[in-house]
Amino acid sequence: MNRLTFLLPLALAACQPAAPAAPPPLAGARIGGPFALTDGDGRPFTERNLLGHYSIVYFGYTFCPDACPTDMGAIAAGLKQVERTDPAIAAKVVPIFVTVDPVRDTPAVVKAFAAAFHPRAIGLTGTTAEIDRVAREYGIAHSIGAKSAGGYLVDHSRAAYLMGPDGKPIALAGQDGGPSAVAATIEKWVK
Repeated sequence: MNRLTFLLPLALAACQPAAPAAPPPLAGARIGGPFALTDGDGRPFTERNLLGHYSIVYFGYTFCPDACPTDMGAIAAGLKQVERTDPAIAAKVVPIFVTVDPVRDTPAVVKAFAAAFHPRAIGLTGTTAEIDRVAREYGIAHSIGAKSAGGYLVDHSRAAYLMGPDGKPIALAGQDGGPSAVAATIEKWVK
């Protein structure tokens, strides 16, 4: 085989345009939308506060005995992992905790809970009607469980969404896979 015959396919391949990037897994999904809640300082907080930033939006409640602290811990640890390897990318991401238990989760409570996981995490609460509305926008089911002398649990969906700076959904954050899965999602989709 002569050298030209070998190099010609390589040269032609190099002239081809790169394959387009695959669209994000949640591109076009009806997740997210307008909302009006209250942040940990008692100030109004809407989806407009997040425009221009990537966010990881997670719904839970502060009295949760296991899943919510585990999930928030994975989200925060994944973001901290990216902070060590690519601080510029990590700085673009804001972790958001939205309570599904607004009766117990006051602004001060959600602020302390979110801050316990990451210094830039924002805790959000609101009235029951406001929480129900935003939960529907994000496809989150939630309901108060059986009450007992020790209080009550709240059943809820455990999705964490990576949202783009335009407020559109990009991908599930992968908190079930632990910090490395969250970091991989951030590294893949945050530009």
